Amino acid sequence: MNTSRSMEVQRGKMYKIAVVPGDGVGPEVTKATLHVLKSLGLDFEFVIFNLGLEYWKESGKQISDEDIEAIRKTDACLKGPTTTPPGPGVFRSVAVTLRQKLDLYANVRPVKSRLGVKSLHSNVDIIIVRENTEGMYKGLEFRVDGSALGVRVITSQGSNRIAHFAFELARLQKRRKVTIVHKANILKETCGLFRETCFNVATQYPEIKADELIIDAAAMKLVMEPQELDVILTTNLFGDILSDEAAGLVGGLGLIPSANIGEHFAVFEPVHGSAPQISGKGIANPSAMMLSAAMMLRYLNIPEYASRLENAIDRVLEEGTALTFDLGGSASTMDMADAVVTQVSKL
Repeated sequence: MNTSRSMEVQRGKMYKIAVVPGDGVGPEVTKATLHVLKSLGLDFEFVIFNLGLEYWKESGKQISDEDIEAIRKTDACLKGPTTTPPGPGVFRSVAVTLRQKLDLYANVRPVKSRLGVKSLHSNVDIIIVRENTEGMYKGLEFRVDGSALGVRVITSQGSNRIAHFAFELARLQKRRKVTIVHKANILKETCGLFRETCFNVATQYPEIKADELIIDAAAMKLVMEPQELDVILTTNLFGDILSDEAAGLVGGLGLIPSANIGEHFAVFEPVHGSAPQISGKGIANPSAMMLSAAMMLRYLNIPEYASRLENAIDRVLEEGTALTFDLGGSASTMDMADAVVTQVSKL
């Protein structure tokens, strides 16, 4: 997953990482992940940004332009889950704001079966590549005469660059197939443009099979035959929904990391939310946050450390003696982090 930015960051240097602990269980899984990162022996400077709902309650803003510029000046951002209240009249999602302000157009969500984790399916290994700055998440909504209206924005430029990203990723990882997911039979102009652009890009990658699924058929195939899927390329809202569905196949949201990647910056965060119902109990699963950190290490062009971290997490999951409650265990968040640190020292 190398990008132009990742090639700029070299080994043997101080890595300046923006850290957003977030809301709810965010600070807990962030603390666990920083503990694990420090055990790798790399030189990190962690710059903390307390953004999100609690910050909004104190300051009246969830994130400022100054915060965004300061984050931009770091090597990468590791972000915990943040809470966004539903409905009109409240602030916009911190995650969406960062994606759009930093033009992080590619959202990458790997969904993978892991030994030791009880799941609905085995041998699942899917990467969902989602356009991250357009679609319904553009935020163009308004009310007129008792109606609420939203504008879905799909551009040829946005579709072209996310398609290239997906096929380049497939080529880099020696993946066999990219499945373009859309609803062009009904959303003929917006999804039609996305579908057309993606298939045009596919012709530049003849070694990779390109096929397509209507979004509802894709949702069913995920449940019935996820092993038949490899790389999914889709639009913003569809990708958000499919990735949560896919998480349910392999043990839950506590295991799914993500990357938000642009030309010059990237933010890494777990797919799960802030889970306020278990906040403060010390029982949140830190795996997704730690796996997001492993994705960050690959972005920073130090893949050997990324593999070491991911292998340590996999060993803890397979061993099964230090698992959090969602995985059927009784370990605390930090107990699981300590177990990962122990495994890191053995690798």
